[in-house]
Amino acid sequence: MVVIEARNIRKSYGNLQVLHDVDLSVREGEVLGLIGPSGSGKSTLLRILDLIEPPSGGELSIFGVNTVEEYSRWLDLRRRMGMLFQRPIVFNASVYDNVAMGLRYRGTPRAEIDRRVKEALEAVGLSRYIRSRATDLSGGEQQRVALSRVLVTDPEILILDEPTANLDPGSTATIEAIVMRMNREEGMTVLISTHDLMQGQRLAHRVAVMIEGTVTQVGPPREIFYEPKDQKIARFVGVQNIIPGQVIAREGGLTTVEVKERRLVSVTPPPAEEVAVAIRGEDISLHRREPGYEEAENLFPARVTSIEPIAPFVNVTVDCGCDLVALVTARRVEALGLRAGMEVWVSLQAKAVHLIPRED
Repeated sequence: MVVIEARNIRKSYGNLQVLHDVDLSVREGEVLGLIGPSGSGKSTLLRILDLIEPPSGGELSIFGVNTVEEYSRWLDLRRRMGMLFQRPIVFNASVYDNVAMGLRYRGTPRAEIDRRVKEALEAVGLSRYIRSRATDLSGGEQQRVALSRVLVTDPEILILDEPTANLDPGSTATIEAIVMRMNREEGMTVLISTHDLMQGQRLAHRVAVMIEGTVTQVGPPREIFYEPKDQKIARFVGVQNIIPGQVIAREGGLTTVEVKERRLVSVTPPPAEEVAVAIRGEDISLHRREPGYEEAENLFPARVTSIEPIAPFVNVTVDCGCDLVALVTARRVEALGLRAGMEVWVSLQAKAVHLIPRED
């Protein structure tokens, strides 16, 4: 069941167009990750989906209700959703009063408020701070208070806008665990915007990529990160190697592409004769000698031209007729004794060579 359906959503502020031609659906019970560069419109889209502000055009259905035509039902719909922002919003009051605020506005009986607030704080591990002043807590604890204030209202859809952007790794892990538990145990639908690509892969069942004000690709995390549909998406999701090439042969489900002075074999059906080859650095294996056991369709000698540490990994650039950047662990570099000028062998599976349309 689809709980949010957005079609051709547009948003402008005066002459500034922030969103255009946005199509996006959110399924009941899923975690949908929204990723994209800063300024791509992610926060604006979330505010529209949470009915904080209207779109300038397009169609938006939430729980089957046409929100454009039935504006009078916005309050009821908003009460079925909850939104957590990047910066924790807490008030100069006790943790208990912060969490209870939304229930009091809804006229919930006092005994019910007390029960639900205590349950919400227990769920986020803050029961011992129930009488503490919220503004005295750390940033990570304040964000958990804000999350409790959302969860205490039992939303069917939880919308998170960069919820861990300003938090330390420990606090981030705690927030992620809470969100995943609510999705897994309560069946809560979650829509999360994040700048952390690894977080998107960890949490989401599907990922939507926003670039320049529109959604450019939606799919499972593996598809987005290993099979991007164009060069802009490939660059954003961290593909280290994007090289122009020419298709020269197709046979037996394999495509051979000429990339400078090297021929590479791919399992991707080519979108055209002129393509761009996209290869993630972690898919490239380096060896001190020709491996006799490697089941890789692409196997060739190369020379190391540069080594760039990016802890805890290392970018190793090799010349094999074209330049390729391999992402290698520091321990692997040490074990191989890699250094500039060293002769090595490169192995690369055909399924790791992804073909996309070439940009002019």
